[in-house]
Amino acid sequence: MRAVIQRVTQASCTVDNQVTGTIQHGLLVLLGVEEADTADDMKWLAQKLVNLRIFSDEAGLMNRSIQDIRGNILLISQFTLLAQTKKGNRPSFIRAAKPEKAKPMYEEMAVLLSTLLNKEVQLGIFGADMKIDLCNDGPVTIIMNTQDKDNF
Repeated sequence: MRAVIQRVTQASCTVDNQVTGTIQHGLLVLLGVEEADTADDMKWLAQKLVNLRIFSDEAGLMNRSIQDIRGNILLISQFTLLAQTKKGNRPSFIRAAKPEKAKPMYEEMAVLLSTLLNKEVQLGIFGADMKIDLCNDGPVTIIMNTQDKDNF
C-alpha cells in the first residue's frame, strides 16, 4: 500500500456535487492498493497512521498523534499513487490492485482505522471521480509504502 498523508485543518471529498466526507483538523490519507499488498501490510499502515506523531504539542514540536489530538481522518482511494513512469510519458498502473481486491482492502482499512480511533472515518467513493478540497497544515505531507517499510 502507498499512502500520502497530509496534516490538514480541513478536508472534504465531493462526488457529483454531493459531499461524501468532510473533516476538521486531522489527516487526509490518499491510499493506493498494490497487487502485492496483504492484510499484514494494511495493519502495519493503520498502526503507523494512528500513532504518527505529526501534530504539535504545547512547545510547538511534532509530538502528538491523531489519537492524542482526537483528530479525524478522511480516507480516499487513489490507484494513481501506484503509477510507474519509467518508460515513455504515459503512466502505467500495472502494479495497482484490480478493483475486486482494492475496494475490499480500502473498505477494510476504513473499518480498521475507525476501530483504532474509536470514531467514524470519513470516506470518498471508491472508483468515483472525486474532487478533494483541503487546507494542508504546515504544510506537513508524508509518503509511506508498505512494500518498502525500511525506507519510509
